[in-house]
Amino acid sequence: MLRGLVGAARGATLRRALPVRPAACLLEWRASPSASAAGRRAHGTVVADGAELIEFHFKMRDGSRKTVNVPAGTNVLEAAHANEVDLEGACESSLACSTCHVILSQESFDAVGEASEKEEDLLDLAPCLTATSRLGCQVVVDARLRGAEVELPKFSVNFYVDGHIPTPH
Repeated sequence: MLRGLVGAARGATLRRALPVRPAACLLEWRASPSASAAGRRAHGTVVADGAELIEFHFKMRDGSRKTVNVPAGTNVLEAAHANEVDLEGACESSLACSTCHVILSQESFDAVGEASEKEEDLLDLAPCLTATSRLGCQVVVDARLRGAEVELPKFSVNFYVDGHIPTPH
């Protein structure tokens, strides 16, 4: 059932918003201070040692705000995991799900690069879709996001509905 269309700001690309299904993000991940990004085994970005720290903010589902500092080159999903922000990322940044759906301000959305066709297709599966929605695993933190607010949607498609709390490997 089609609830609405989003996408006028994206030219010919139209997205349909699926029915909202409440779900809690259960992911809790703490990065070890001694673990280097290059030393982790996952589908993530490799951040250069000594990279500039970028400060930005997460607008949490309850409306509160969490300020984080991460090295430039980190993606938004990894930034969330490293700072105990509930953003699932079930596919570990392999661009195979929509559990890391975030909402950017129009200014931030315009500043970061365009979404790939694959990302656009996956966003079609995300509830609470907006014209400025992106997948956190595809948005790289750099100076363009300094001071920006990244909003977590009110609901998320959560693959871990059985209480399982995934840990990085």
